[in-house]
Amino acid sequence: MHSTHHHSHSHKSVDQRLLEAEQLCESRGKRLTPIRQQVLRLMLEESRSLKAYELLDAMLAIHPKSKPPTVYRALEFLEEEGLIHRLDAVNAWTACIDVNNHHHDLLVVCTQCGKVVEISAPEISSQLKKLIANTGFSLTSNETEIRATCAQCKEKNKPQHNH
Repeated sequence: MHSTHHHSHSHKSVDQRLLEAEQLCESRGKRLTPIRQQVLRLMLEESRSLKAYELLDAMLAIHPKSKPPTVYRALEFLEEEGLIHRLDAVNAWTACIDVNNHHHDLLVVCTQCGKVVEISAPEISSQLKKLIANTGFSLTSNETEIRATCAQCKEKNKPQHNH
C-alpha cells in the first residue's frame, strides 16, 4: 500500500505560490491576469475556503469597480487550470495547496468552518472508480469531496456540562 500524503498548508509563502501559479499558466500558454492573480492571492491568504460573495467583498475593498461576472470568470479560469478547487459541500472555493507536485484526489472539507485538507490517495480513488464503473456510471471529476468536521469545530461543539 502506498503512503497517503496530505497537506493542510504548505510552508511556501503566498508570493512563492503565486509565482508558481504564474509559471504554470505561462508554460501552458495562459495568462494569470492581475484580476485572476488577486482572486488567487485572496484565497492563498486564507486558511479556509471562501464563498463567492466573500471573494467579491474582498475584491471590492481592493478594486471598488469589481463586478460579480469578473470574479466568477477569474474563478472559472483558476479552477480550469487546477489552481483552485470548487467545493460543492460548502458552496465555496479553496486554493490548491501544491500545484506542481502530487495529485490531490480527496478533499476533506469541514462543513462548519470551510477548512480544507487535500489528500493524495490514488489507491482509494482507483477503488472508488472501479466501484462506480460497476454501476454503469463514470466519474465526472478526479476529485472526491468528503464532508467532515475539523478538530477545532468538533471541540467547539462538545457539550460543556460534566456528568
